[in-house]
Amino acid sequence: MEGGNAKKKVGYMNNKKDFQNLHRELLLGHKRGLLLGVRPELKRVMEQRRGKLHKEEEQARLGPSDLETELRKRQQKLKEYELEEVKQRENQEKIPEFVRVKDNLRRTQAFEP
Repeated sequence: MEGGNAKKKVGYMNNKKDFQNLHRELLLGHKRGLLLGVRPELKRVMEQRRGKLHKEEEQARLGPSDLETELRKRQQKLKEYELEEVKQRENQEKIPEFVRVKDNLRRTQAFEP
């Protein structure tokens, strides 16, 4: 019977060492996590969202900066110019080709001395 008990003790000792090693690793991992500021994924994502929402609310409260308003004005002007160009192209396409050629000939004759 002592042989059976000895085997149990050996198995018990191995399990105890494994348990101690695992426990030590968990403690070290926990300490490292606290020192590095590692947070669970969900908590980190929620904090990022809160920060982003807070920043957006702050910007909305303050209103657009001078640079932003100037950039919007320029963007609006560019859109207007592009629309105007598209309209001119469409109008040019509606005019028959012989009229366009005639206009081009008039221009070239007017520029020649």
